[in-house]
Amino acid sequence: MTAGEIADQFPLAKPTLSGHFAVLREADLIQGEKNGTTITYHLNVSVLEEALVTLMNLFKLAPAGRRK
Repeated sequence: MTAGEIADQFPLAKPTLSGHFAVLREADLIQGEKNGTTITYHLNVSVLEEALVTLMNLFKLAPAGRRK
């Protein structure tokens, strides 16, 4: 999705979202690809999976297939 498409989904100012994008890029959760004046963002799924597993371990949650 482009930065503008993502921004349209949230009731926040674009400069505010730009700051959030910067944090997500720094954490390597998203990657931006610039094409002219448009930036298209892609989710780095492997980093997201690692973060989710860490959170699940922190809160002692089992993956959906292993719950009892």
